[in-house]
Amino acid sequence: MRKSLPARVLVSIAGLFVALLFLFPTYWMFTTSLKTPGDVLSPKYDLIPTSATLSNFASALTKPGFVTYLTNSLIVTLGAVLAALVVGVLAAIPLARFRFRGRKGFLLLILVAQLAPLSALFIPMYLLMRDIGLLNTLPSLLLVYFATSLPFTVWMLYGFVNGIPYDLEEAAMIDGCSRVGAFRRVTLPLLGPGLVTTSVFSFITAWNEFLFALVFMRDQSKQTLPVWLSSFKTAFSIDWGGVMAASVIYAIPAVIFFLIVQRKLVSGMTAGAVKG
Repeated sequence: MRKSLPARVLVSIAGLFVALLFLFPTYWMFTTSLKTPGDVLSPKYDLIPTSATLSNFASALTKPGFVTYLTNSLIVTLGAVLAALVVGVLAAIPLARFRFRGRKGFLLLILVAQLAPLSALFIPMYLLMRDIGLLNTLPSLLLVYFATSLPFTVWMLYGFVNGIPYDLEEAAMIDGCSRVGAFRRVTLPLLGPGLVTTSVFSFITAWNEFLFALVFMRDQSKQTLPVWLSSFKTAFSIDWGGVMAASVIYAIPAVIFFLIVQRKLVSGMTAGAVKG
């Protein structure tokens, strides 16, 4: 049924209010990054700054270790996401395509692993990395991010693979394709939105992680950008302008990535909503 004009207007107003509610902290962060230290600490807040400066961005970009921290974050995040996607696809295909003993129990185990809080895994992972000699190394963070994102990746990709009709693969095999060829030529292209959606959520989880990077990495040269953001706090003060400028710089790659994959992300989220 089509909604009446007043109902559509109310829904639009409510949606606009929710959008502004979520966008205002980002706007606050951006405007604060353009303020001088005196304006940042002023009790009066101007929605539209009367003056702007780029000194906060200059100090953030020239802060020691920025390039190193950025490189470390990219290595561990992209490495963990790529590894989780490869293993997740290899696990999701048999779970969705084959019926074997213990399949439902394994799916339940994946869901339980996904529900476990990261704080409960911190001490066991720390002891494990210490015993195998990987503390204070980038592979330790990569393995941790891979392990924490893998259950979510498998669960999501299972839904996507399960939503692709198996008849398409059978038709390709009738036409001469092997099982691997049918998957590569038919299923894998259709799985593109699912891979994008899963990689985005896994990327955000690893990109924003702070606690493991802070404790596992003892050398500053091996820490990541979230730890770099905390360096703007000293024993005597906090450089709020620098923090906001660094946060804007930190968010730019994620925003660009979202803009690039927006269409596939929305279609992927819809396509993954299937019954197991």
